[in-house]
Amino acid sequence: MAYREGITDYETNKVNNKAMEAGAENYAVPPNYEGEKDIVGEMSERERDIVEDGIHKFNRLGWKRLTVVLIVEAVALGSLSIPSSYAKLGMVAGVICTVGLGLVAVYTSYLIGLVKLKYPHVAHYPDAGQLMFGRFGKELINVMLILELLFLTGSHCLTGTIAFVNITSSSICSVVWGVISAIILLALAVPPSFTEMAILGYVDFVSIIVAIGITIIGTGIKSNKEVGLSNVEWSAWPQEGLTFTDGFIAISNIIFAYSFALCQFSFMDEMHTPKDYIKSIWTLGAVEIMIYTLTGSLIYAFVGTDVGSPALLSAGNMLSKVAFGLALPVIFISGSINTVVLGRLVHGRIFKNSPIRFINTKMGWITWLAVITVATIVAFVIAEVIPFFNDLLSICSALFVSGFTFYFPALMWFILLREGKWTEPKNLALGAINLVVLLIGLITLVGGTYSSIDDIILNYRSGSVRGVFSCAPPA
Repeated sequence: MAYREGITDYETNKVNNKAMEAGAENYAVPPNYEGEKDIVGEMSERERDIVEDGIHKFNRLGWKRLTVVLIVEAVALGSLSIPSSYAKLGMVAGVICTVGLGLVAVYTSYLIGLVKLKYPHVAHYPDAGQLMFGRFGKELINVMLILELLFLTGSHCLTGTIAFVNITSSSICSVVWGVISAIILLALAVPPSFTEMAILGYVDFVSIIVAIGITIIGTGIKSNKEVGLSNVEWSAWPQEGLTFTDGFIAISNIIFAYSFALCQFSFMDEMHTPKDYIKSIWTLGAVEIMIYTLTGSLIYAFVGTDVGSPALLSAGNMLSKVAFGLALPVIFISGSINTVVLGRLVHGRIFKNSPIRFINTKMGWITWLAVITVATIVAFVIAEVIPFFNDLLSICSALFVSGFTFYFPALMWFILLREGKWTEPKNLALGAINLVVLLIGLITLVGGTYSSIDDIILNYRSGSVRGVFSCAPPA
């Protein structure tokens, strides 16, 4: 739905009702899709009620809940991989990358929000691709977004498997825990509205903060008792003999931690006041940078070069079980929101000219459950095919996050947002900044993809990871 400043939800609904009654030609219901026809005039009274209820259902998100949803989507697995990145890069480079890439991610998120405000009909990232590159751009980004969301859900399924194996210490085949994780992810993805998902977000945020806090405290106490904190082997500089592959995977895992931009269009499409998104991204950026920097630096300083990934593995046998138990909500809630975004994207496109897309009828719910079930099954297969945590996150960053967080937003400024002549000082400065962002994205795409594939091949050759659909614990 197009955004109109100063119009309340109640007033908007009144306008929509009048437009439906009149069969207005310009009336459009959210979300908007290419080629949408004016079907309101052809609807029965019952169908119009369904549409009106759908409009209200998907137009309730405020900036505070947007912040919560963004935190749920962002502050999860990324924070668990950062300490191992610090072990590779060293404390100095680790902190610089964490803070620097975080600020860049906030800036590109700001650009994405500007595009949404300028082009209110953009409901998902692929719509922005169409504005930039036509139908080819839309389909390319559509495929990229679907694959990224599947990989993200798969990485949460893998983490759930690691958590259950660690908590139970049982001899049950790890594939069974993978199936259980997939079922939980599916169950939590049933609510189709981000406003409803935001309610779970409060539990999610408390979960990850407590789990990280216990890990930090536990690793600190453990190291102090065993070797003394002053004797922990950590370094301000990169690990000796660091290869290009290991170094770039470490950087890619930090980039993965700032992957919230890919869902921003979808989230903002439910906002009743989209311009408030600026409050959300700055709040999110500050929270993320602080959590990631403290988590990475403190756990690395307490554990040293042997820090595990996910970091919760480093807290010792008993504390890691407790930490994983407390982290279960964030593992599954954050994972399920990616399934919801994917489901909304696919379901909305299939039923773009039908009230079924509002998921408030029997057929709407049947088709919605079918879409998210298929998505969860595919994500489970991905988790079993790439059963090692760091490489799965790295390949996500290289292939997809590099675009959604870096080079696509930079291109949006050049193609969609730039105004005035190139010779204006403002455009010259912003042009230089966005060129740097573009280069960061392209370097991550090429270097990260090579490093991820190289490391996956090396891991399989060395036999350091379990086989596909094996009962051995994930790496």
